[in-house]
Amino acid sequence: SSSLRRIGFDIGGTFTDFVLIDSTTGRVATHKTLTTPEAPALAVMEGWRHLLIATGARGDDVETAIHATTLITNALLEGKGAATALITTRGFRDILELRREMRYDIYDLQITLPPPLVPRRHRYEVDERLDARGEVVVPLDEAGLEPIAVELERAGIEACAVVLLHAFTNGAHERRIRAWLAERLPGVVVSLSSEVAPEIREFERTSTTVANAYVQPLTSRYLEHLQAEVAEAGFAKRLYLMLSNGGITTVDTAVRFPIRMVESGPAAGALAAVYYAGLVGERDVVSFDMGGTTAKLCLIRDLQPQKSTMFEIGRVHRFKRGSGHPVLVPVVELIEIGAGGGSIARVDGLGLLKVGPASAGASPGPACYGQGGLQPTVTDADLVLGYLNPDYFLGGRLRLDVDAASAAIERDVARPLGMTVAQAAHGIYQVVNESMISATRVHVAERNADARRMKLVAFGGAGAVHAHRIARELKMQGYVCPASAGVASALGFLTAPASFEFSRTHLVELTDATLPGLERVFGELAVEGAAVLAGSGVRPDQMRHERRAEVRHSGQGHVIEIALPSGPLPEAGAERIRTAFFEHYARVYGHAHPHLALEITTCRLAVVGPRPTVELERSPASDATPESAIKGHRPAYFAELGGFVDTPVVDRYRLAAGMRFEGPAIVEQVDSTAVVGPNSTVEVDAYQNLIVTLRYDA
Repeated sequence: SSSLRRIGFDIGGTFTDFVLIDSTTGRVATHKTLTTPEAPALAVMEGWRHLLIATGARGDDVETAIHATTLITNALLEGKGAATALITTRGFRDILELRREMRYDIYDLQITLPPPLVPRRHRYEVDERLDARGEVVVPLDEAGLEPIAVELERAGIEACAVVLLHAFTNGAHERRIRAWLAERLPGVVVSLSSEVAPEIREFERTSTTVANAYVQPLTSRYLEHLQAEVAEAGFAKRLYLMLSNGGITTVDTAVRFPIRMVESGPAAGALAAVYYAGLVGERDVVSFDMGGTTAKLCLIRDLQPQKSTMFEIGRVHRFKRGSGHPVLVPVVELIEIGAGGGSIARVDGLGLLKVGPASAGASPGPACYGQGGLQPTVTDADLVLGYLNPDYFLGGRLRLDVDAASAAIERDVARPLGMTVAQAAHGIYQVVNESMISATRVHVAERNADARRMKLVAFGGAGAVHAHRIARELKMQGYVCPASAGVASALGFLTAPASFEFSRTHLVELTDATLPGLERVFGELAVEGAAVLAGSGVRPDQMRHERRAEVRHSGQGHVIEIALPSGPLPEAGAERIRTAFFEHYARVYGHAHPHLALEITTCRLAVVGPRPTVELERSPASDATPESAIKGHRPAYFAELGGFVDTPVVDRYRLAAGMRFEGPAIVEQVDSTAVVGPNSTVEVDAYQNLIVTLRYDA
């Protein structure tokens, strides 16, 4: 066939999701299969072959394949990375343990911190010293590397992070250590701080470089294996990988900077929400992605997801900033809650019902999967409440066992709390919703937005089951359940442009005299960017540059990131950048100090290729009534109606553009189920998205 196809696949903790889009017709085919944690490529090949057969395509009809994985995050969370060493300047061996000297909870005397990824015995010091301008104070003592190499070999080290003092201004010493190690220990992978994170803040730079080295061997093995597998299925073109900032990159770049993929799947979800919000004509939404293991929320304003330049991995206290490993990587800013379909419910020592963060995952899975899981989960509760159809889960490929779900809830929750199974199931449903509602409330308020003026875009396998309650409790206007809700984040990949972000610390006072030097730094970053994007097949004339800088009052500790004017900086003038800073400062803090001197700390450049167009197929309007889409009724639990109510079950595939109906209703499709509560109106748009408007009694 002549039409080009693009495929996106996302390996999650419970399910692996696939989307195949035909660029000519806009037709989307989707598939969802259980993840195979021991050998992720097995699930990938199963889904890949299934989609090709289902759409009558061959492997060489696929033009691009884009992939995201939770592999890197999981390796960091579970401590399953490589045996890693750190080489640093003499006197700085303990920076990973000294951290920021700040306590994330000033009142906790027994504070626990995550153990460093590199134990002290594998942290080595070398004699060398650069000053803050990058001038050599003490030359590098290469002879001192010999005993280190002996130690690395004896300890069976697979990866090494090299982080020297002030290397962000001059990476020469780091590069010499890498060259020396390459000759002496060719099997060891080396990460340099001057390439991974050339920025100030010693601890964060060290933490980022170490985390990158820690997952490098695993990432390269995994990607090599995956490339070989898809090549066997007849796919000979390029495989791209999703980055945490919502861009995509090549396998080569991903192997050098695997830490940049740490939040890749969730970032794709936010991009999918942006895409669907644009389709239904909303500009400000909250993206809500609830899968098997976690729920992720992202605030989207003016069709732009909120972004951040730092991310924290493996927090000891999930919601306490500073209790994890910080990494300097550009990310789409999400909050993540340990609340997914597989989250386990239990009664704690105080007799309180708790749900999550532990998850039953893909294996053994919830009790109702009948795969050996015995603990009650959110999916079990949703099934008992009548929200899920036991015979139509994944389109009937996985039959759910209602009795097993009831028995698990009765044993672990209902009996200890002295209530009926239905009450206990509704309790689980409420507790898991409440954790998402309170997190959303805080996240939106902290960013100075108002949830009551927004809609929720709900996706992920469990998102549409819980969207109604969450949107109503937050008094939102309503919610949108996209057509391919269960695999929406995989569609997000197909809307992502090739892009990469570069940063470099360049400490100067902000004056007209320093602007030419600043322009030069951005020019060097642009050259690096052009090289990385050329690997993705983007022509120089297609590249867009987004320049940002971190600016602060001279001598201050914290920075504010602002966008810089496009075009040569010396022509724009320092005054224009100063004004932008003070306007931003006043917006955040209520007042500004325009008489104070400013300094630039770090330059950031995003090099972005063209955004691919995704034209979804429009469905024709029909004369059929919404009643014709009803395939049956079943009792479902709605607390506001006093318990179980006989509820119409609607077949998503029989709905046509322009249909409207009232809740309560349950809308079923192969990869997800939408539970629409009372006091709401559902409208079906031209792309088969469900747009739900909520009514509030005045």
